[in-house]
Amino acid sequence: MLPVFEITVGISHELTLFSVVGFIIGGLDDLLIDLIWMGRRIARRLTVYRNKPATTSATLMAARTPGRAVVFVPAWDEGAVIGSMLAHGISAFGSQDYRIYVGCYPNDPATLASIRSVRSDNIRIVMGAVDGPTTKAGCLNTIWRALVHDESREGWRAKSIVLHDAEDIVHSAELRVFDRLIERFDFVQLPVLPLVDRHSRWVGGHYIDEFAEAHGKTIVVREAIGAGIPAAGVGCAFSREMIGDIAQMRGGNPFDQDSLTEDYELGLRIAELGGRGIFVRLPHAGGGLVAVRAHFPASLEQAVRQKSRWVAGIALSGWDRLGWHGGAAETWMRLHDRRALAGAIVLLVAYAGLVLTMLTRAAGWAFGRPLPTVSPLMNGLLLASGAILLWRLGMRAGFVTATYGWREGLRSIPRAVVSNVIHVMAVRRAVAIYLRTRRDGVVRWDKTAHAFPLILPAE
Repeated sequence: MLPVFEITVGISHELTLFSVVGFIIGGLDDLLIDLIWMGRRIARRLTVYRNKPATTSATLMAARTPGRAVVFVPAWDEGAVIGSMLAHGISAFGSQDYRIYVGCYPNDPATLASIRSVRSDNIRIVMGAVDGPTTKAGCLNTIWRALVHDESREGWRAKSIVLHDAEDIVHSAELRVFDRLIERFDFVQLPVLPLVDRHSRWVGGHYIDEFAEAHGKTIVVREAIGAGIPAAGVGCAFSREMIGDIAQMRGGNPFDQDSLTEDYELGLRIAELGGRGIFVRLPHAGGGLVAVRAHFPASLEQAVRQKSRWVAGIALSGWDRLGWHGGAAETWMRLHDRRALAGAIVLLVAYAGLVLTMLTRAAGWAFGRPLPTVSPLMNGLLLASGAILLWRLGMRAGFVTATYGWREGLRSIPRAVVSNVIHVMAVRRAVAIYLRTRRDGVVRWDKTAHAFPLILPAE
């Protein structure tokens, strides 16, 4: 019993030490972002907002030269949601100058029928030349070519290109915001606010926690320190000129069909080309933010599927495809984005160490074996790790509370465990996707099922 017991105690000690050091390193990375965000917020309150109120969607100046917004919506197997999405979009956008280009496939009659059920001159159906699915980027490129053809044939030119997914709830003020800001910036990103799913408080709810913090703090800090802003793929607009320039550099296709996360990469590529991007948290005159809302996956399998694509594209393929271009701020943010694999390893080791420690303590109590005392160094590391964990949970709860209320803020604390489990499972699947893509050289549209709410939330 003794050798096995001592060996087990030693293993649990090493696992705990490894995970604690990993938590501290990752925690310090997050803490620096927190401090920059807090410093920026205090500075802006003392300077920018001291003598004038914050701009809202109602007080935002009108565009100097109004132009047409073209909304790209790639759709494969979206018959359940695309009709409702388009109907709401037509109603929300009203009489503004826009056209919605919906990309679909010959072998997807349900999606085509759903699109055709919404009758509007503002909807342009773009049928792919081959059966689907291709890739999301491939569908977007097909839409792009249709836009270029229409501009040439009809004698007009788009001012901005807006990206949305088939399940998005667009905001009535977003096109006005894009029309104004695209005159000064090459890329504009609005916040993404996942909808609360009362039937999936834990799996679906963890998206609330992550986006509230990411789009409430992290991207704000990226912009403040001069790092590139990644596009979320929805609720974002690009200048027609910038997309045209990228298309010309890539032989006519602006969206990279070899990428798993073409939207994320597009935002960073624009920064590399010297383009200006901005993340806009603009209050709406009626309350809340001008933002895109949507239901995110509610089941564990669908959540893991979606997040594995993000991890494979950003943390794994992104290393190969984007490298480490840029200064210190850009390098830091890319390292922050790509720490998913290391984070999953640390989480696995931490949970294994926790289980093993509990087992050894139970065995020591049952067999009367004294456990070794914790060294001052280990005790200090544990205290530091615990303090960082409490800080992290508190920060996340604060951001969730600010957007969704105190009840969801409290739920975000135990939901951190769900988020960790999904993350570890997604990283495991992402590694398989990455290795398969490297071997076959083929990128697949690894999409998830979508839902559109029966009752739309108030803006």
